[in-house]
Amino acid sequence: MRTLPIFLCSLFLCIGNLQAQNSPDCRTAIPVCADMPIFGLADGGGDIDDFDPDVITQTGCLEKGSVSSANIENNTSWYVFRAGTAGQVGFDIQAMPTNGGTGTPTAEWDFAVYGPYDEADGQNYCTIIGDGTSEPIRCNYEVNNTEFTGIGVNPENGQEGAPFLIGSQNTYDEWLDVQPGELYYILINNFNTNFDDDPEPFMLTFTGNSVQADQDTALDCTLRDEFLGLDIVACEGDPDILLSALRSPAGSDIANVEWTVDYEDDGTVDATLTGSGPFGAELVVSSPASGRYFAVITTNSGTPPVVADVGGILITFYGDPILDRVEILDTNLSIDPDQNNVAFIMDGDSSYEFAINGGEFQDNPIFMNVPPGENTVIINDKNGCGITEPIPFVVFAYPKFFTPNGDGINDEWNIQGIDATSISDVAVFIFDRYGKLLKQLGVADTWDGTYNGSQMPSTDYWFRFEYSENDNIAPIVAKTRRTHFTLKR
Repeated sequence: MRTLPIFLCSLFLCIGNLQAQNSPDCRTAIPVCADMPIFGLADGGGDIDDFDPDVITQTGCLEKGSVSSANIENNTSWYVFRAGTAGQVGFDIQAMPTNGGTGTPTAEWDFAVYGPYDEADGQNYCTIIGDGTSEPIRCNYEVNNTEFTGIGVNPENGQEGAPFLIGSQNTYDEWLDVQPGELYYILINNFNTNFDDDPEPFMLTFTGNSVQADQDTALDCTLRDEFLGLDIVACEGDPDILLSALRSPAGSDIANVEWTVDYEDDGTVDATLTGSGPFGAELVVSSPASGRYFAVITTNSGTPPVVADVGGILITFYGDPILDRVEILDTNLSIDPDQNNVAFIMDGDSSYEFAINGGEFQDNPIFMNVPPGENTVIINDKNGCGITEPIPFVVFAYPKFFTPNGDGINDEWNIQGIDATSISDVAVFIFDRYGKLLKQLGVADTWDGTYNGSQMPSTDYWFRFEYSENDNIAPIVAKTRRTHFTLKR
């Protein structure tokens, strides 16, 4: 296996368009390893905005500076690596000559590193990078006076990396101290050509004491072998996603690629798909075709086919957040039986955050002690697939018990919150345990625990309410799981 990287390096010089793969979008970041240099070709601005233009005016430390029209997403390349061992990790980004290798390197390379991330936490890393939740831990946009920039030590002049400082014009940042299993994303940006879309090549080489100790294990090469990349989260309506098998360890030995998909991700292959490009090695996935995609590579040399990424790559498209219903929970009744605890139930399985009545967002869909009457909730899809306008919902609150004993405390029972402006024709019907109607209440009415002038016994009673909607406004009514209350004497 170790002869393959050497072959691939020389292959790049012959057919660079095959091996100098680039991904200008974070969601399709190229998995890399430390056992061989990576030949990159930053090209184009990508299919989507990795950085939310309404939130991010500067991408961490990658400032536009005095060039206000500069676009840090033009001529970019994204990579991702997983640490294999603990220790120091750095990298060199070397400007490569153009014009068939005879020109002078002119590229002004900048970079940002994001992480460390834990694959088990279920976050969409590209979303939190793009909305500024995750700031870069290493970043360099200073003017380069050598052919190299990166993390660690500049091999051209021995300059040691330093902490980031605006105006320092250091071309190298300090080492990364990594732990096994951590994920890191690298953004490489070509500043010089971010106006003309003219790509230029570079070489990315990993360094550091863990790499020197064992370049095969310093970064987890199994991530690169799963060359389709990490699972992708996208939004319905996003541009197409291009999957490429050209980064396969099979290299130039590819004869053809067969693509299959399991749309339900239930272990059953649903369809065989037709790829495009060299050897059929590229597959275009369009919204909203969620599923787990597989590539089976047949080689020219007659060796058994290589199955790319045993688990496949799961692509999930999410739509705008849709609120299914609101429920009142029977929780904490022993602490405050009249407290209204509300849960928001979503129609969808994305990650959401919620804010009610203009308050702060929280991940938990349960809110405690929500006031009776009409409220509003705003729901944000944390995968960047939309945010709702304020959604009105009505909480009908009721005492869980009352004590009509004439002491002036809890002597009467009624429904709270039914005076919401968006509803009318409210009626509340009270029944005994056998279903006999005892009382009908209007908006301002109460029940004193009597029927035809006689006091009703201490026990549980049931109720239901009915209402009409005003002016075509349809607020969501918080449904209660308990529709009974207790009379105590």
